[in-house]
Amino acid sequence: MRVKVVMPKWGTGMNEGTIVKWLKSVGDRVESGEMLVEIETSKSTQEMEAPASGTLTEILLPEGEEAEVRTHIATIVTD
Repeated sequence: MRVKVVMPKWGTGMNEGTIVKWLKSVGDRVESGEMLVEIETSKSTQEMEAPASGTLTEILLPEGEEAEVRTHIATIVTD
């Protein structure tokens, strides 16, 4: 099953976020709850957890790029 990783909404004032650093690469195995990516908002930088266990198959938003909340930024294929 394909699981979309989307830009989270961490507060009412958050409308977009910037990818600071991907902590996993395409092809890497990820576990649900494992830190996946660092995202900068207007107020802070936070780490986002993987929403599912499986293989990270694509990264759609590279480091340094900004996207609106709920934008599809990566895909995990579960086992």
